[in-house]
Amino acid sequence: MNDKNRQIVLKRNPRGAFSPEDFEVRETAVPSPDEGEFLVRNIYLSLDPANRLWAAPTETYVAPVRTGEVMRGFTVSEVVESRHPDFRPGDLVQGMDGWQDYAVSNGVNHNGRGVVDTWKLDGVRAAGLPLTTGLSVLGTTGLAAYYGMLHVGQPRQGDTVLVSGAAGATGCVAGQIARIKGCRVVGTAGSEEKCRLARDEYRFDAMIDYKAEDMDTALAEHAPDGIDVYFDNVGGDTLDTALAHTAMGARVVICGAISQYTTAEQGIQGPANYAHLLFKRASMAGFIVLDHYPDLRGRMEADLIQWIKQDRLHYRDEVVDGLENAPEAVNRLYDGRNLGKLMVRIADEP
Repeated sequence: MNDKNRQIVLKRNPRGAFSPEDFEVRETAVPSPDEGEFLVRNIYLSLDPANRLWAAPTETYVAPVRTGEVMRGFTVSEVVESRHPDFRPGDLVQGMDGWQDYAVSNGVNHNGRGVVDTWKLDGVRAAGLPLTTGLSVLGTTGLAAYYGMLHVGQPRQGDTVLVSGAAGATGCVAGQIARIKGCRVVGTAGSEEKCRLARDEYRFDAMIDYKAEDMDTALAEHAPDGIDVYFDNVGGDTLDTALAHTAMGARVVICGAISQYTTAEQGIQGPANYAHLLFKRASMAGFIVLDHYPDLRGRMEADLIQWIKQDRLHYRDEVVDGLENAPEAVNRLYDGRNLGKLMVRIADEP
């Protein structure tokens, strides 16, 4: 074990996309756990669209990361020292231990905000799946797709389901779950490469390249009877256009609004077509999957593993090497360069 802990801290609140000047690298001593705590060595770090929200000075569903604090992030880690009765050295866990080499946790969240419980990755290990899946298809991204689609969207066999950001880590899982439930699934993405990936690998029935096609015309073609479930990861114009194509009794699921995150300080664009929720007796609801971890995580994980084993659910993990590369790599989420779940390898797996 190293005697130094590298930490990437937020130096200033970003404007637009992240800049290297928004962060600084700090070295501290590796912390020691007190009674009821344990020390983890971070192996993989998740890079998520929410990183940009967390770095803004305004409160969202959690308190903002303050300047001078370690940047928040989900991690897959190894317990290396423990004074906690439920965690032992050698345990592999998923938690929120930030952009750093080591962290001390009490099993809830090391910074005391109670954002997410630390979760043992016993299911991942027992299934023989890569450790990276603890941040992707079996992490918050996959679990958000599962909860949002099944519990909020409530798809029924024969429904037409639209998923924006369909080639992304959450969108691809949401669309595949809808297909498993017998729905016809249409997706949107920002390139022909991503559309081809969603059609060929994730088995979407149809894809719309929103950069090359007119969304209104394409939705009229691919959803002529309207959209029964819209799973939105994008917000902005895509959400607005989708609302105009909702079917009677449609369910609109707000999982994210990535198109708005880098300009959130100037205000998030709201939908002009919201009246279609009234006309179509439709509903629109947002959710935060972390609210449902304690009660549903075990069931969600078991279902997702079963579908992976049955070859009904595919995923991609994109790994960047080196903690020092996180400040640059995170922008791949906002400019569309990533394919699949984006994460950073901080250290070698045990």
